[in-house]
Amino acid sequence: MGDLTPIYRIAGIGILIAVLNIFLIQAERKEQAQMLSLAGVVIVLLWLVQMVSQLFENVEAVFRW
Repeated sequence: MGDLTPIYRIAGIGILIAVLNIFLIQAERKEQAQMLSLAGVVIVLLWLVQMVSQLFENVEAVFRW
């Protein structure tokens, strides 16, 4: 079984962003809530790009002579 830490990190940031988003919407700060959601998506996408890059490096190392 693989390491589940990245999944927990992504789930944690998702829960945190969702809770903060609810608070901001109730405080009638919809623009800030939208920017917070966008920032959360960007952070997760950066993590995914790093993980995919590491995956490609590992695949390349396996097939290297």
